[in-house]
Amino acid sequence: MTFRAAVAVIAAMALFSGCSGDAPAPKPVPTATVDPGEQWDTIDPDGAGFERSGLRKLDRLLAGNRSNCEVVTRDGKLVHEKYWRGSKADTKKPVFSVTKSFTSVLVGIAQDQGKLSLDDKASKYIPEWIGTPSEDVTIRNLLSNDSGRHWDFETDYIGMAARAVDKTAFAVGLKQDAEPGNVWHYNNSAIQTLAAVLRAATGQEPAAYAATHLFGPLGMSNTTWIPDRSLHTSTYAGISSTCLDLARFGLMTMRGGEWNGKRIVSETYLGEATGKSSTELNAAYGLLWWVNRSGTVLGALTATGSTNDENAYVGQLAPRAPDDAYWALGFGKQIISVVPSKGVVAVRMGTMPTDQTVISPNSFTGAVLDALK
Repeated sequence: MTFRAAVAVIAAMALFSGCSGDAPAPKPVPTATVDPGEQWDTIDPDGAGFERSGLRKLDRLLAGNRSNCEVVTRDGKLVHEKYWRGSKADTKKPVFSVTKSFTSVLVGIAQDQGKLSLDDKASKYIPEWIGTPSEDVTIRNLLSNDSGRHWDFETDYIGMAARAVDKTAFAVGLKQDAEPGNVWHYNNSAIQTLAAVLRAATGQEPAAYAATHLFGPLGMSNTTWIPDRSLHTSTYAGISSTCLDLARFGLMTMRGGEWNGKRIVSETYLGEATGKSSTELNAAYGLLWWVNRSGTVLGALTATGSTNDENAYVGQLAPRAPDDAYWALGFGKQIISVVPSKGVVAVRMGTMPTDQTVISPNSFTGAVLDALK
């Protein structure tokens, strides 16, 4: 399903509507994390500390819920992979809002290179906002989704995502609803304005910048960033990839931004993006990444395409996962799950499950971790 078709579906629906004592001791889990070369190094599930029965249970969960692929890695080695519905290891599919987490890392790389700062006013790079109520919106506000930029469902998903030819121009031209830092919305249009910020700061289209500084170094050979109809980069969505390539991206972030001895993005930036809440308005949100901090939680269902009413609640995004877990999430339950304390990166891609509660950061990550010995 294309992104435009997916948005149309959302819009239509929304608008109209215990081990025995003599069991062998588990093998020790490897402690050294390696980076994949052109191909992933593989490790036997037992050697990686996984129960095969637990992985089979995970397979059944995903196979019965419209999944295309599943990858589980530990300490940089491929433990388990499965493919369904005609997909193969190199079958590219849209990742939808998982793209946002790539955009986050690009902003981090640009900051590391001295091309911008998170606390810069975005109007430094978007001159149309100078002298308007949007002048004081910072890059950090755009990454945190508390920019106060205009948001309503029809504008965001129909006007911008489905219809706008130049999505950046459309998003930049929207009005300011509130002062920065006062309201939280899962705001695709606000995030799309980061395309203008990155273009002005780096002198390149974000997709070209990613090819040089991210996809190439990580060996993500089956990943492309498809432009909008104006041939500009969509920073809220637009990447097509595979489970294995997404696992490379997740592993790089778990490694603190290093890959094969090369610094991709600073550990400091990743700590900001994935290691804590970016706003008290939503404890589950970092900088275009989802985190597992306790507090008011809002928006994860929206991120993965639910049309159910979504109310804020107090707790954690994934109670079955450790506090240090974090996620990239996209429409149709695309999930990159990263659990640094367990050395685990797991990916699920597919289309929307019939029961949307079956595949979530909590249930998917929990099922992966349940398979550990």
